[in-house]
Amino acid sequence: MPDRDLATATVTVEFQPFGRRVCVPPGATVLDAARAAGLGLLSVCGGAGLCESCRVRVVRGEASPPSVHEREVLRGCDIDAGDRLACQVCARGDLVVDVPAESVGTEQRLQLESTALESGIVAGAQPVRAVDVCVPRPHRDDLRSDVDRLRDACSAAGERIGRLEQPVIAQMPDTLRAGEWRLRVALGEEGAVACLPPGTRLFGFAADVGTTKIAGYLVDLASSRTIASEGEINPQVTYGEDVVSRIAYADRTPGGAQALHEVLVEALNGLIARLCATMSAPTCSVVDTVLVGNTAMHHFACAFPVAQLGRAPYVPAVTGAVTLAARDLGLRVAPGARVYLPPNIAGYVGADHVAALVAVGAPAAGRTRLVIDIGTNTEISILTGGRIVTCSCASGPAFEGAHIGCGMRAVAGAIERVRIVGNDVRCQTIGGRPAIGICGSGVLDAVAELASHGALDRHGAFRRDHPLVALRGDDRVFVLAPAESTGQNRELLLTRHDVTEIQLAKAAIRAGIDLLMARVGIREESIDEVVVAGAFGSYIDLSSARRLGMLPDLPASRFRQVGNAAGAGARQLVVSVERRRAAESLAARVEHVDLTGDPRFTETFAAALVLREAGRQSPVDS
Repeated sequence: MPDRDLATATVTVEFQPFGRRVCVPPGATVLDAARAAGLGLLSVCGGAGLCESCRVRVVRGEASPPSVHEREVLRGCDIDAGDRLACQVCARGDLVVDVPAESVGTEQRLQLESTALESGIVAGAQPVRAVDVCVPRPHRDDLRSDVDRLRDACSAAGERIGRLEQPVIAQMPDTLRAGEWRLRVALGEEGAVACLPPGTRLFGFAADVGTTKIAGYLVDLASSRTIASEGEINPQVTYGEDVVSRIAYADRTPGGAQALHEVLVEALNGLIARLCATMSAPTCSVVDTVLVGNTAMHHFACAFPVAQLGRAPYVPAVTGAVTLAARDLGLRVAPGARVYLPPNIAGYVGADHVAALVAVGAPAAGRTRLVIDIGTNTEISILTGGRIVTCSCASGPAFEGAHIGCGMRAVAGAIERVRIVGNDVRCQTIGGRPAIGICGSGVLDAVAELASHGALDRHGAFRRDHPLVALRGDDRVFVLAPAESTGQNRELLLTRHDVTEIQLAKAAIRAGIDLLMARVGIREESIDEVVVAGAFGSYIDLSSARRLGMLPDLPASRFRQVGNAAGAGARQLVVSVERRRAAESLAARVEHVDLTGDPRFTETFAAALVLREAGRQSPVDS
């Protein structure tokens, strides 16, 4: 590598899971970089290296080696794995740094709920149910084994105990005796899942494993109701923003696929432990688990090969429903618990979209429904005339704030709404904090507002001499917030590159919608309902999305934002055998469209890049 000109050189420090990047001089500390990025990294001792409140993990890049003092402060941490003090470690080259939740004072907004979707009681048989039995005590004339004694007691009660695996048998003798020969057996479709003390409350765990975020839910199996939920950033983001980069990492790095599997499983275990703690329940009371996610997340969770997902024609290892032993995946739940994953549809349409379709339900006869689950990868389905036609499109990480100059994920201080009144720019931040960056919904608003006010031409270029357009050097930019109003004393700008990122994302989605409509032979006015799902889809302003042409130009009354539909579907699958069969039947009916193989895609995508002319309005509500 040639020597840097140290007077002008900078290095990039990227902070995960926030998706925030900042350029600093070589030799700057990670704490300095965090402050420059506007991140509220804790530093109780003021950066003197006397505490571990600013602990981070260096994931990749060239950093200064740990000192003897730093090793002493971080005694008990895993320095060899990259644990460092942000105030002590210096960036000698580009760095990727993971910031644990306990080291930062802001929390990312995570979409857990599925508003407008009922995911409570589901009638019918459950995959796992409670069977209470009283087992006869052994005596001199009855020396049957504990297993035979339990089988006979269940048979006398009209229940067939089925298979008893080694971990369940190992759990049973002590539990039997501690419970005075009474047991609550968690009975699955194939056999006993757990032998628990009498009266133990049984739970199911459902998770929507997204590329960026994981939403976890604890479901009471007695009532089929969700009683606790929690979300966190998918720790895999430190290995790449999107599934393509993670697949590439797994493919080229020895042990990379296993590492991605293990960090995901540990995140799920952490969610399970915290959710159970809210109910003062042991994790062994979680007797059934459902995971949904895109095909890559599905394969990472199951420790299936992923290399083939990164190469055309992007064939999954498996598309059918999968049921695995939870302990084989490393999940710390009931000893015989199973993990159910509904079918995938294709390499880039996964079990999460199947779960979302289950939650949304089939449209009434004669009605046409468009279902869009917006994320880093967006899945789109049209349900009409008994058909389900589906595609995926690479909308990219721009909606998560990535690849945007001052972009960040949805944490406190991120601009989430932008409105322009005359020449007055009005920004709303998450939590009402001083602005430190802009998240995806804010960027979408900003581009829509600029286009509506004539500051952008149809190709996304800033117009010369427009009052909303400023010059920074030779570049035309839009000033979101002046330096004096921000939380880091530097102005926040939107550049032509940022506009292009949003154009690419919205064009990918619009091209998918248009090509699916062409496939089923309908026009957009024939769509009776547009269901917008997903974490990003929950927070966008639909009027901005319509003005940009990302979504159909329909009355607002035809749109419904439903939140985390995949999470709602996962919760239904954890309590209902019938819903699992419905998911499998639905997936078998789906007609998958590979956009990359459609000869009209390039032309349709190019047309969708164009921004609407200033002054053109979406139709009024009706």
